[in-house]
Amino acid sequence: MRVAVVGGGPGGLYAAVLLKRLDPARQITVWERNAPEDTFGFGVVLSDETLGGIEHADPEVYRALQAEFVRWDDIDIVHRGRTLTSGGHGFAALSRRRLLAVLHRRCRDLGVELRFRSEAPPAAELARTHDLVIAADGVHSATRTARAEVFGPQLTTHRCRYIWLAADFALDAFRFEIAETEHGVAQLHAYPYSRPTPAGPGRSPAGAERSPGASTVIVEMREEVWRAAGLDRCDERESAQWCAKVFSDALGGRSLRANNSSWIAFRTVVNDRWSHGNTVLLGDAAHTAHFSIGSGTKLAVEDALALAACLQEQPDTASALAAYEEERRPVVASTQRAARASLAWFEELATYLDQPPHQFAFNLLTRSRRVTHDNLRLRDPGFVTAVEREAGIEATTPPMFTPFRLGGLTLRNRVVVSPMDMYSAADGEGTPGDFHLVHLGARALGGAGLVMTEMVCVSPEGRITPGCTGLYAPGHETAWRRVTDFVHTSAPGTAIGVQLGHSGRKGSTRLMWEGIDEPLPEGNWPVVAASPLPYRPGVNQLPHALTGPELATVREQFVASAESAARAGFDLLELHCAHGYLLSGFLSPLTNRRTDAYGGDLTARLRFPLEVFDAVRAVWPAERPMTVRISATDWADGGTTADDAVAIAEAFARHGADAIDVSTGQVVPDERPDFGRSYQTPFADRIRNTLGVPVIAVGALSSWDDVNSLVLAGRADLCALARPHLYDPHWTLHAAADQGYTGPGAPWPLPYRAGSRTPPTGRTDAPKPRLTLR
Repeated sequence: MRVAVVGGGPGGLYAAVLLKRLDPARQITVWERNAPEDTFGFGVVLSDETLGGIEHADPEVYRALQAEFVRWDDIDIVHRGRTLTSGGHGFAALSRRRLLAVLHRRCRDLGVELRFRSEAPPAAELARTHDLVIAADGVHSATRTARAEVFGPQLTTHRCRYIWLAADFALDAFRFEIAETEHGVAQLHAYPYSRPTPAGPGRSPAGAERSPGASTVIVEMREEVWRAAGLDRCDERESAQWCAKVFSDALGGRSLRANNSSWIAFRTVVNDRWSHGNTVLLGDAAHTAHFSIGSGTKLAVEDALALAACLQEQPDTASALAAYEEERRPVVASTQRAARASLAWFEELATYLDQPPHQFAFNLLTRSRRVTHDNLRLRDPGFVTAVEREAGIEATTPPMFTPFRLGGLTLRNRVVVSPMDMYSAADGEGTPGDFHLVHLGARALGGAGLVMTEMVCVSPEGRITPGCTGLYAPGHETAWRRVTDFVHTSAPGTAIGVQLGHSGRKGSTRLMWEGIDEPLPEGNWPVVAASPLPYRPGVNQLPHALTGPELATVREQFVASAESAARAGFDLLELHCAHGYLLSGFLSPLTNRRTDAYGGDLTARLRFPLEVFDAVRAVWPAERPMTVRISATDWADGGTTADDAVAIAEAFARHGADAIDVSTGQVVPDERPDFGRSYQTPFADRIRNTLGVPVIAVGALSSWDDVNSLVLAGRADLCALARPHLYDPHWTLHAAADQGYTGPGAPWPLPYRAGSRTPPTGRTDAPKPRLTLR
């Protein structure tokens, strides 16, 4: 087998090492356009997991790297003159130059041909003369660009500028430091990668040659701060001097060293495909992840390990490349989600600066959602205790079981049963029945602080399906009163809220399990919307664009339903302005094409939803809170953006919303959500910490650890969970039991108290042997 490797970075070199080691008969050539000693950047961080993979695959490389590693456990966070330290994190780093030297030597020992200062022929040409072409040619991959129509790259440039520098001394911890300059906020990410060299034996200390070690120093800031500081006009030397001056305390007054250093805007690379024919992308050519989670070299090395293994295991190259992508893509996607969360956190760093010191540090440490409250407690219990103490949380109380006041309503904990459409109004007229009593009653007994109904429709034509409930007929109010009375009587301390909405252009469809968003086979009713745009052209109805008088009618329908909801005994009302339903359709530029006063810029698109909100707020009891659910992004080009979401939330808060329930998407069918654990929470976080408005976070929250982390970090005030409450109606009580909590934030109903401990699963206390015969 003839193998061509384009790019002599760690990923390409390590792939060459592994492939040659597995089969010495392979003819492997690596092309690298730079000299062997040339490298950009300074230190490289690798995880214990990655090192374990290297140790198993090539112990010789592992031993050589192990001799070079600098290891440390602590992270120092410096903000406004105060340093807080968290331990137990376990990092390992070494010089990038030394890493490359180890791999160069190993390649030569194995017989890999290294061609330095040599541009590789185009990948298409190499593919004709080689059995395998590994494109490890970096973030600006020429291979990927040349066949963009095949690989399908999506390149996203982000909002910060950063520069890689080095300090000629070894820090004793990973250090984050925040500088508030006259131009804006700058942040430093720094870590040691070379340990100090002690004085030689037999030499006097005065005459001994000694290296103080070295540290990578990355300085990052928003683009507008970078320009305001004039750094866009500075050369490499001037930039290093500016950074050394701003972070003089961290550096002890020392200077910073550059190495072809320039200010870069980070670019996230995602590809639809990683291989074509016998050519495969590896490392940054295939994917990138922000440096703030230290993953670039890690991912490239792990790619090389997986590629080599798949080539060994599969019968042919095509199968191997398919298996490689199948194995690596989920891992990379997970890492990229964490990296984007970390990247976004630093982009919005200025919004967190006024947090209390320990909360700020906890927020920073948990920013990627990979380190959590429970995980950090294992690493450094003293640090987490200090964060909780600063927040006024009792030592035995998990953050999720602290109370929260929303308007005139005090919730006993931070858990919300999210609104979930049940499509189970059995009479076809919108009346809730026994199913709703049992469904909502069970979840109220399950311990959540707030239980929300599904979207309750304000008119027959405002239903999504014939199975949706309403609050527009006399019998509806009585039926809902039966539910609220049960909750208040049988689950005292649990609040119950109603979500009011109108389906808009997404109405007159089948029950979810019969075909979600599919039109009814018969009995359809006309649908209305902001503009005459069907949800799916050729499938769903063409909606009627509401006229001025019709808008007034819809507004009064919301008012009448709100009055009925108040009489029915609901504790909270939420206005549904999300997910592409009627009010959401006015907010999104993708669904609102009106040319009157209710269409155009965001202010105009907000007009009708705000009119409805004001009218409902006027009749809803003042002491009862009112919230609004929004879609913070449409996940589609030209749609609502995160910046728009902040403006929308601000408008509703200004009109009296007590909290914003921050969801995303479901506005247009061709959306491309960035699914993943807690994937919607950054939008809630941004609204909360930009505006100071209480928020409810939703979106793939699945564990009590997620809730504790979000609440303690100050990213959310309440957390709404849907599927976990379908899986387990007593999710909150079980979360309390799992954490050994028995306080007022999660009291077990008296009839259930005997079940408040986990049932035994079998005998584990068998007597141990008393005697061993030899």
